[in-house]
Amino acid sequence: MVFLHIFGGLGITAGAHRLWSHRSYKAALPVRILLMIMNSSALQNDIIEWARDHRCHHKWTDTHADPHNTTRGFFFAHMGWLLVRKHPQIKEQGKKLDLSDLFADPVCTFQRRYYLPLVLIFCFLLPSAIPVTFWGESAFVAFYTAGLLRYTLLLHATWLINSAAHKFGFKPYDKAISPVESVWTTVSAIGEGGHNFHHTFPQDYRTSEYSLKLNWTRIFIDTCAALGLVYDRKSFSDEVIQRQCEKYGDPELRGKVLL
Repeated sequence: MVFLHIFGGLGITAGAHRLWSHRSYKAALPVRILLMIMNSSALQNDIIEWARDHRCHHKWTDTHADPHNTTRGFFFAHMGWLLVRKHPQIKEQGKKLDLSDLFADPVCTFQRRYYLPLVLIFCFLLPSAIPVTFWGESAFVAFYTAGLLRYTLLLHATWLINSAAHKFGFKPYDKAISPVESVWTTVSAIGEGGHNFHHTFPQDYRTSEYSLKLNWTRIFIDTCAALGLVYDRKSFSDEVIQRQCEKYGDPELRGKVLL
């Protein structure tokens, strides 16, 4: 369960989020294919759709053009936005986004074309088949634990970034925005809870200044870089970050992150 959570989570955090939504680093074809498979196991919309919504979220945060606008309430930001039709502003403003980089990536277009069979295989069939095949688990239990339960927990780990990480935490980098630093969502979402940092420095591939033990996504990206499979990792210098804290945030609160 833990391995499958991390496997699918990386498809969102390292893949749809840091690579394809923000272009915060570049990856060789084998890594992009692996991340696409991981992303398919998470079943949270295809990469192009996910990245489009996320770019809307950053460009028009907490407005009607933000898919999970926090001003519409905690439940809406968490999962309610998926239960209703998108606000017209999302569609109108979303048309202004440049998604040509996503449609130019054959890995993204392949996933979009074959999304249904990919998610059936990698989100449900294989996770359920592994415990049945290797340690004799019943198909019923395997499907409801490695399949459905694991999928549900990963969904909420992602959704908590949209809801809790905009409400419960502190703001070292920019006091004027809703995203906060949230240690516990950093754990559940394998490194994504440094949300005040991320919305202040969205192109930084690290997405937070939390230690590596809390940022497993950064460990994955850095490991791939050490193997020569990832390059051009974007990050902001300590001096730039400190100036930002002093001008718009709280340098003392930054110390809580750097512990």
